[in-house]
Amino acid sequence: MENLVITGNSNIYLIPQVNFDASTGVCEIVGESYLEETKDFYAKLVKWLQDYMFQVKGDITLSVKLTYFNTSTSRCLLDIFRMLKSYQLQKHNVTVNWYVRKEEDFTVEEVEDFIANSGLMINQVLY
Repeated sequence: MENLVITGNSNIYLIPQVNFDASTGVCEIVGESYLEETKDFYAKLVKWLQDYMFQVKGDITLSVKLTYFNTSTSRCLLDIFRMLKSYQLQKHNVTVNWYVRKEEDFTVEEVEDFIANSGLMINQVLY
């Protein structure tokens, strides 16, 4: 299975950097997410995660370091969190860490909403 690496971009639209490692199950989404075709972008991440869950069946650690994301990104992330919760319920280890700047109160509220709507524990790491 191949790693998934997407270089972030902050031109007209803001594309996060993605690094999903197939050998370790360590996955990272970093930057800002404001895309024209959000569903298409995140469909690549969902597909990779589904393939990993089916083929590798290993632990997953997802680190999210988004400083900005729009509503359509939020919907896509919720889908990912629900999928990870389902994987966790199948007795797999899943860890999600969301890195939050101390001054970003809105992000803390968003993460709490993700927890409530997905049932997945998301660790909030202040930096």
